[in-house]
Amino acid sequence: MYVRLVNYVDAINQYRKTKISNRNFLVIAALIVGILAGLAASLLKAITHHIEDFLQTGFQWQYKYYLFFFFPFIGILLSVMYVRRFIRKGKFETGLTPILYTISKKSSKIEPHNTYSQVITAALTVGFGGSTGLEAPIVTSGGAIGSVVGRFLGLSYRETTMLLACGAAAGIAGAFNSPIAGMVFAIEILLPEFTIPAFIPLLLASATAAVVARLFYNEQLFFLVTEGWKMNALIYYVLLAVLIGIFSIYFTKINAFIKGSFYKITNPYKKVVVGGLMLGLLVFLFPTLYGEGYITIKSLLGGNYTALLTNSIFSEYSSLPWVIILFTVVTVFAKSAATLITLSAGGNGGIFAPSLIMGGLMGFVLAFSINTLGIAHLNVANFIVAGMAASLSAIMHAPLTGIFLIAEITGGYVLMVPLMITSAISYLINRNKNQYSIYTKPLAEKGELSSLEDKDTTVLNMMKLRHLVETDYLVLNEQDLISARLNEILQSKRNLFPVIDDEKAFKGLVYVEDILRKGTNHAEEWSVNNLMQAAPDVVVISDHLKIVLQKMEKENAWLLPVLDEAGRYMGFVSKTAVFNKYRALLSRQADYMG
Repeated sequence: MYVRLVNYVDAINQYRKTKISNRNFLVIAALIVGILAGLAASLLKAITHHIEDFLQTGFQWQYKYYLFFFFPFIGILLSVMYVRRFIRKGKFETGLTPILYTISKKSSKIEPHNTYSQVITAALTVGFGGSTGLEAPIVTSGGAIGSVVGRFLGLSYRETTMLLACGAAAGIAGAFNSPIAGMVFAIEILLPEFTIPAFIPLLLASATAAVVARLFYNEQLFFLVTEGWKMNALIYYVLLAVLIGIFSIYFTKINAFIKGSFYKITNPYKKVVVGGLMLGLLVFLFPTLYGEGYITIKSLLGGNYTALLTNSIFSEYSSLPWVIILFTVVTVFAKSAATLITLSAGGNGGIFAPSLIMGGLMGFVLAFSINTLGIAHLNVANFIVAGMAASLSAIMHAPLTGIFLIAEITGGYVLMVPLMITSAISYLINRNKNQYSIYTKPLAEKGELSSLEDKDTTVLNMMKLRHLVETDYLVLNEQDLISARLNEILQSKRNLFPVIDDEKAFKGLVYVEDILRKGTNHAEEWSVNNLMQAAPDVVVISDHLKIVLQKMEKENAWLLPVLDEAGRYMGFVSKTAVFNKYRALLSRQADYMG
């Protein structure tokens, strides 16, 4: 069966290569990916919302709200159990960082199980109250669909990468019914080096996914009623941007702290217990933290400010403006902790939705506070929307995505100027403190991040030293007699030989010139140790290629010995091998850029 399928695919590829140009075929493939990713996004939203509806309204019990203390724990536990039970061979990762790594390091090959495992685990996590978003799992699932389709059709790295991006863009478009934002997201976050020809497949995939998603969900995510923005409110938009920029720096720091704390817990089920119960307590105290949290923003945009305290233990004070303000401020910080606890404990999700929620709440706090104090009369809904764009822009380092996404999902194109101002300022504040976004920082710390500014480093990041090691050298033992190895030495095509001891530890080098000049006259009594010289330098197999080239440049050496972590000889790496691989990857990068 499998052989017949492979033959059938080969036949299709042969036919399309003769009848359809690569560009046109890529458009067709992008449409297919858009449909599948749109269905995946719709399925994820449907499953998640069904779980939420059942837990919140599906059964009645006098004390059922006390169960919300345990629901997040149950969701994370089920997610972890699913991964450990059904994804044994593959690797399961969450967030956008693995996708960025896959594009730069793994030839855009996402493991196929991500097409469905992301949907299942995210639905369990968020449906049971995990305080995170569905967008990152949708992006990963869509990207996996694109990657699988590309590899199934035998497409090149460039074409597979394009379909991966199409799937990710389609995921965002399907999740928000926002095709423009989906396309901008793919270009800004995943494919910053792509050029104009990449727009067509991305546009088609995004538009197709949005159409498919609208067949199942025709309702706009948010509905904004506004008369536009006023010039006298401009200073407050700037103030909002500054506050959110500062908060985004705090969020980055607490992200590292919470993830580092959970990383120390080695038992995955202990993580679930600790994180699940902490999250349950937060959700119990602040019900607005349950799930994605979009319903809270909908209520605020509709003018129902008391909805923030609904079902909380502070609901009886919902008529007091300053209680609402204080409760919202605490909720913002609680949301940041709840999101990171959800992800660190083993739940699946992303920071896309939490970024929007936190920014929207901060916009509400600022505008509502100023109105309450009587300083000015601000349109609260406008500031909620601007805060959402600013927060997403700052935390994800994606100002264009923030601007176009919020404009699309709220219909607030009339607020384009405030969106641009708040997004730009908050982004610049965060960028001034954090060179990398919350998704790219882990890769940058490992030297695995592709960079627009430094293309040499980008290409070197794609190279691994272990693939460049040359092992066809005659290896000598330091105790060997020259006479015993002379024939092998003379027949070798190399002009130097590595020397090791009995434990295979690298000791030095012997050059053929020294053997011919000194050793032949004393071949009977001289050992290799008599002619051995120290190597100019050595490299370890785990060294980055940038370090290797720096050592070669410093010592003016054309090749260097490569050792393992224990100091044992493995082979040599030469500038020739590095440069040949560099040129090949640079050529592929040029193809990748369109």
